[in-house]
Amino acid sequence: MALAKMSVAEVEQFLRGEFPQAFSGDDITIESADGQTCLLRQRYSERMLRPGGTVSGPTLMALADFAMYVVLLSAIGPIGLAVTTNLNINFLRKGQPGQDVLAEARLLKLGKRLAVGEVNLLSGTSPDPIAHVTSTYSIPNV
Repeated sequence: MALAKMSVAEVEQFLRGEFPQAFSGDDITIESADGQTCLLRQRYSERMLRPGGTVSGPTLMALADFAMYVVLLSAIGPIGLAVTTNLNINFLRKGQPGQDVLAEARLLKLGKRLAVGEVNLLSGTSPDPIAHVTSTYSIPNV
């Protein structure tokens, strides 16, 4: 795959301007993005929890989808209309309350019209994923 077409700062600027509803607060930070991988951190909040004290599925799915969007933008540049066409998630273990959630995304294949990637979601400093995601994005003709 090619080198990054957008830096972390450029991706953040693009998201704040084009997608502020998802990237306007300070709960998610992009720690790295290089055109092949990215690392996002969602700061812990009680809003993440579902009854029973575990991190909710919708929280994990949204973070994974956002991580795929970030790694894709870093690879292809500011193409805002790239959209998710498929997302599959396997919940592996309970996400612990009080811990940030990390999303490690990686592009597996980047084509002209489709991109396929995977995301491992981690709770705090544990090396064991709490969920594994595969996702496909459609890339519009530009």
